[in-house]
Amino acid sequence: MENKNKKSLSVLIGAAFLMATSAIGPGFLTQTGTFTGSLKASFGFVILISVILSAIVQLNVWRVLCVSGMRGQDVANKVLPGLGYVVAFLVVAGGLVFNIGNVGGGALGFNTLLGIPEIAGYFIAGGVAIVIFLMKNALNAMDTLTKILGGIMIVVIFVVIVIVRPPLGMALKETVMPTAPMGELGTAILTLLGGTVGGYITFSGAHRLIDAGITKKENLKEINKSSVMGIGIATIVRVFLFLAILGVVVETATSAAHTLDASNPAADAFRIGAGEIGYRFFGLVLLCAAITSIVGCAYTSVSFLKTFHKSIEKHENAFIIGFIAVSTVIMAFLGQPAVLLVLAGAVNGLILPITLGVCLIASKKKSIMGEDYKHPAWLLILGIVVVIASAYLGITTFGANLSQLL
Repeated sequence: MENKNKKSLSVLIGAAFLMATSAIGPGFLTQTGTFTGSLKASFGFVILISVILSAIVQLNVWRVLCVSGMRGQDVANKVLPGLGYVVAFLVVAGGLVFNIGNVGGGALGFNTLLGIPEIAGYFIAGGVAIVIFLMKNALNAMDTLTKILGGIMIVVIFVVIVIVRPPLGMALKETVMPTAPMGELGTAILTLLGGTVGGYITFSGAHRLIDAGITKKENLKEINKSSVMGIGIATIVRVFLFLAILGVVVETATSAAHTLDASNPAADAFRIGAGEIGYRFFGLVLLCAAITSIVGCAYTSVSFLKTFHKSIEKHENAFIIGFIAVSTVIMAFLGQPAVLLVLAGAVNGLILPITLGVCLIASKKKSIMGEDYKHPAWLLILGIVVVIASAYLGITTFGANLSQLL
């Protein structure tokens, strides 16, 4: 019994880290650097509001999926026959494009940390992720990897915070009373929401719990705990990264304010704040972020396909390895997937309101949730607010990005 409890706890923590490290990819680092550079200490307010909204999304989605014991695409098909195939297509297509970017981020991490040429870095980054799924117990290996690399990121960024000594009082004050324009804050909040729980990200941990058999109403306490833990880990990294960069972009007692290089703001902040060792530190953070995102993205994307055909479920690891290999080869041929990433970001913005909306409808259906399940009214109402807000931003962002690309 004790071993079973330990195993369950390990899976709960693993699912939380899988969700968090899926969110913390190369885009997450650049996003945090860009917004901290433009909004300064007011970015603390953006983080606070986006964390609350992300928690609403995550609690709704994880409760519905894990209590029903059905993955996202199966819940969607139950709500409206055929919708699951549409959701699966959007998530897998978006996931593939993001994974191409994650492979590129891994190559940049190897280049920054060890000076390895980018073309070699693509294949090394993809190869490291593939090795995980070649192991006999791939899911346990995935849990362990995300915990270790997630822990390394937190420790390394904290060391940089100690070096740059950011103005904590200013950060705390503007987290509650921001001075940046509300329009800029609103855009940043919804961008962070998509980057934390958009697309495949929020499903990664829930699908991991379903694979481990941690489902049904009796496990609701553990499901909620793992869900909140996932958001908590992503938030710790976001806050630490924000403070590390804030100490560089504003004037402090020990240094003047700096303007960051727009092409790689987070790396520039680490270099300015902590010199060459800071730059190498950023390489390590980027590498950890990229590898864990490759693993989480590939696992979750394939989990959206495996209920559609028995052979996919039977050979799940082989499909995940194929997904990573395809991402790696495309990245090696493309070089810079900037246009694809813009489109993927826009698609991600459209996926969140659809998937959350499906889960909210499912939460009221006894045929999906069971006769004795009652979804909290406050969670449902707050979920509807997030669907409306994210749908508005998703449509406007998609339109703007599409016209820019055309």
